[in-house]
Amino acid sequence: MNAAAKTQTKAEAKAGVKSVKRRAPEEIGIVASNKMEKTIVVKVTRRVKHPLYKKYVTKTKRVKAHDEKNIAGVGDQVLIVETRPTSKQKRYALKQVIRKARY
Repeated sequence: MNAAAKTQTKAEAKAGVKSVKRRAPEEIGIVASNKMEKTIVVKVTRRVKHPLYKKYVTKTKRVKAHDEKNIAGVGDQVLIVETRPTSKQKRYALKQVIRKARY
């Protein structure tokens, strides 16, 4: 994106058109590890249809998320939100624990 696309033009500002701020994407996943300080590893799964065979395939990605208060435990279902990079690999932050693990 160029700089002109990010800012409003004079005509838009005069017409009262407001720029729309993009909401940060949210993901729901299961905590796979909480052994690091203030960091959790979350497994985010999604189901996609295979383009050739038309069968649904489960795809999983593991992302690191910032957990400031160390409240999430292994097996918890959590809601994470995309943020600016906190470290080399952390691009998400814990928003809330949806369901605690039973064990």
